[in-house]
Amino acid sequence: MTSLMPSAPKLKSAKRRRMEAKLTFLLEDFPRLLTELDPSTPPAWGQMNVQQMVEHMTDAVLVAAGKIPVKLLSPENRLPQMVAFLFSEDPLPQNVKNPLMGETPAPVRYSNMETAITELKRALDVFQQAFAENPEQEIVNPFFGPLNYEGQVQLLHKHAKHHLKQFGV
Repeated sequence: MTSLMPSAPKLKSAKRRRMEAKLTFLLEDFPRLLTELDPSTPPAWGQMNVQQMVEHMTDAVLVAAGKIPVKLLSPENRLPQMVAFLFSEDPLPQNVKNPLMGETPAPVRYSNMETAITELKRALDVFQQAFAENPEQEIVNPFFGPLNYEGQVQLLHKHAKHHLKQFGV
């Protein structure tokens, strides 16, 4: 199997295998699981419906790719704690407030779930391409600060797992 990760950052083999597994989950398993999810499934917490969640994840992927620029919202002195949490196996908390989102979820942008998932896959391709072109770059995440490819994959994986759990997957 050809590596999905950009080759420039040389990760230790066990660490690299874990990151490759998370990347494979994001690029292959996550979209497949979303196609199997009934769009009418109610959330265990929060207000987003399934399609709103998929579109929210598309935006998160585009932020990670640097295509939606954001400013750092976390105080810089909290970043070491935030990054330590990011690289832990602790899940994102339920009902975590995202100051970038309003009190009510944004209306859906796409006509159906299939189109929303297609756009998510396209965003994942854009993410891969952004780091293939510049493997050493760091892109600002509003909560965790500047993250390299490994950090962005870790965050997207944790974020995807959070939302799958939200909808019982």
